[in-house]
Amino acid sequence: MDTMFWIWTLIVGAVIGAIAGAITNNGHSMGWISNILAGLAGSALGQGLFGSWGPSLGGMAVVPSVLGAVIVVAIVSFIVMKVRA
Repeated sequence: MDTMFWIWTLIVGAVIGAIAGAITNNGHSMGWISNILAGLAGSALGQGLFGSWGPSLGGMAVVPSVLGAVIVVAIVSFIVMKVRA
């Protein structure tokens, strides 16, 4: 694969993760690496659950990817909150 494809995918993953963090109000504690991981994992989950509809950027359907990333961020935040308690 092309190097620019991977760079674009990481950037889109970071943006999707940041949007998910903002929606769940957990974005203030997430760094860029966490945003990228949440965006990429959320994209895989969201497209698996909801399909590949809507606009696509960096090989990811944006709307299902954001929905999946919100689910990922919510689950990870819940687990981290329980571990800290």
